Amino acid sequence: MTTTISTLDFAAIKSRQQQSWATGDYGMIGTSLLIISERLCEAVDLRAGQKVLDVATGHGNTALAAARRFCTVIGVDYVPALLERGWERASVEHLPVSFQEGDAEALPFRDATFDVVLSTQGVMFAPNHAQTARELLRVCRPGGKIGLANWTPDGFIGDIFRTVARHMPPQAPLTPATLWGSEAYLRKLFSGAISDLQATRRNFVFRYPSPQDWISFFREYYGPLARAFAALDPAGQDALNRDLLARIAWHNRSGDATMVVPAEYLEAVATRAGSGWDA
Repeated sequence: MTTTISTLDFAAIKSRQQQSWATGDYGMIGTSLLIISERLCEAVDLRAGQKVLDVATGHGNTALAAARRFCTVIGVDYVPALLERGWERASVEHLPVSFQEGDAEALPFRDATFDVVLSTQGVMFAPNHAQTARELLRVCRPGGKIGLANWTPDGFIGDIFRTVARHMPPQAPLTPATLWGSEAYLRKLFSGAISDLQATRRNFVFRYPSPQDWISFFREYYGPLARAFAALDPAGQDALNRDLLARIAWHNRSGDATMVVPAEYLEAVATRAGSGWDA
């Protein structure tokens, strides 16, 4: 029997995802990506006093960026350990951000609560894309904005995801997360519920002392990669490491022993349609 998206056990999938994201220390990875959040806040043209929700906030990059612009901000995520890091960062910066536990597929807020809804490489990993899109739209007021930054299917991170997947046992046939980095896919997800969509392809550049340093750093701190390596025997780990080095070499633009790799992502700003939308 072929498994379809409608028969997948999303609760079990999300439970495994939570364990994965709680492994390592994503804060060590996410902090280096802060420029993406700052760019996104500029792209949605935030105004002081707006009510902003950062969905799948992680350790709060985008929530903090919005708070620096004097918005009223809530960051929501389903990994408590990441939220604790967000609280710590907000405290250090004296930023009045609220963080609370919640699922991107069932946001704990009333309809039309927020002026702006944001997510930076976050909601793309929720397994049920259609339900996640419905929730983003539901909590955004008519005329409000939804701002997203997601890795593209054909960029460096998409390549890395495919490389890792080739070394793993067969998984549930989820829709690829990187489809959120496709303008056409976003238009399909939000069809009929938005009045405008502006999409811009951008690059974040990974700069590391060497390709092996990038792998070692991500293997230690990035939960999904840490768990992928842990699932393999020594020979399998060596094979995965070699394949990752090969893919990094293909993308590397440094011209020396260091790593300078552009990683493409899609920065998208959707305007919520002014009338109601049937979910």
